[in-house]
Amino acid sequence: MNILLVYPQYPDTYWSFNHALKFVSKKVANIPIGILTVSSLLPGDWNRKLADLNVSKLKDEDITWADYVFISAMSVQSASVKQVLELCSRLRTPVVAGGSLFTEEPGQYPGVDHLVLNEAEITLPLFLSDLEKGTPKRIYSTDGFADMTKSPMPDYSLLKLSKYMTAGIQYSRGCPFDCEFCDITALFGRRVRTKTPVQILAELDQLVRIGWRSSVFFVDDNFIGHRQKLKKELLPAMIDWAEANNHPFTFLTEASIDLSDDEELMDLMVRAGFTKVFVGIETPEESCLLECNKNQNKGRDLINSVMTLQQRGLEVMAGFIVGFDHDPPNIFQRQIDFIGRSGIITAMVGLLNAPRLSKLYRRMSAEGRLTDKFTGDNTNYSLNFVPVMNMDELMNGYQKIISEIYSSKVYYKRVLMFLKNYNPRFRDRLSFTRVTALFKSILYLGILKNKRRYFWKLVLWSIFNKPRAFPLAVTYSIYGYHFRKVFKNVS
Repeated sequence: MNILLVYPQYPDTYWSFNHALKFVSKKVANIPIGILTVSSLLPGDWNRKLADLNVSKLKDEDITWADYVFISAMSVQSASVKQVLELCSRLRTPVVAGGSLFTEEPGQYPGVDHLVLNEAEITLPLFLSDLEKGTPKRIYSTDGFADMTKSPMPDYSLLKLSKYMTAGIQYSRGCPFDCEFCDITALFGRRVRTKTPVQILAELDQLVRIGWRSSVFFVDDNFIGHRQKLKKELLPAMIDWAEANNHPFTFLTEASIDLSDDEELMDLMVRAGFTKVFVGIETPEESCLLECNKNQNKGRDLINSVMTLQQRGLEVMAGFIVGFDHDPPNIFQRQIDFIGRSGIITAMVGLLNAPRLSKLYRRMSAEGRLTDKFTGDNTNYSLNFVPVMNMDELMNGYQKIISEIYSSKVYYKRVLMFLKNYNPRFRDRLSFTRVTALFKSILYLGILKNKRRYFWKLVLWSIFNKPRAFPLAVTYSIYGYHFRKVFKNVS
């Protein structure tokens, strides 16, 4: 068999970092480890090619070469998926599709020949077995969850590594929490399943072997879902591995805010090389946390929790949401104030949306409030249900938050506040990519842009007051440029 593995294109979104990637001559922020894992599940004697549409265009000859096109996607990639399916239909190449987009909305894609849904470690072998017998079905699904100890290593041989900024590893699936707006527990369950330390170290060894020397993203939806395994097994093994290999990587991941309650876990993560963690703050309004069942955030000083993580050496990236039923009229200014006081640089503020498998979707459906199709991008000024707040008030308030927190003056002030209080444990390695980014930032942000005085104020402060923070000052200046390009009407 000849198999073309297709990863669809991301639109220009907050998390695409498209405008920042130009400074480091990269095409994509993250390696698509999902479809690379699918490649490893295929028979060893099959021929494979990867078409990551974020790196290069899809060619007719690639599709006609293939016996099957395998495509995996998330909701935010749906526009690109439609184009791929139309092209495969025109060229008469059958399509096998999986991933969260198709698992959530299988009925939306009648042009797909075979839907391999849920977790591929379970459903893909069933499809392959039927294919070998000549009797493949159209839909394969399961109510069960995969044994992560049997999940194969991603097939990095398919990649053009130089095009990517961050590699990826998945340690666990599932989340012990059950937030109303989230579909993770529907997709992966509430019982946290993990790989073994041996598996993770083997994947790290593979990255070293292929020459990777940039950051590594643990893509778990909640990395600390099984904290005892982390503290007793994985993190001690990673610390030993990092010391033996001279700390080749820094790590980032996603975790719940209660990480800030566990001093031992924070210390182990930092010693292992973790420097960043994404946390779902969502809202400072307690009634909204109660509304969406965000129990881990309730009844705590959220700013103090953020400060604790930062002081321990973990930069906090965070998600914020407006559009809850219980949002008060002053929620927009409260979000602005919270972000400013917390010093969170990467603050993704989005509108509440209801993924199809979420409890929120079921509630909105029962209340007759569902409207447009879910896009997967909650920063594009759209939501898929009728909010309690007047729509114009909500949209104007959302624009007020974005215009304020990412305006040059306020953004650079927040970066400076963060750098004064943050002490990274590991230094960034000097590389050609970083030197290139420095010169491009000087040209675009320090010479050509109107708000260049803020750039120079931050950079010069770091040089004379905290030289170790200089690389971060440049990096965050570039991030700010990207955020202002993504969010229109921000200066």
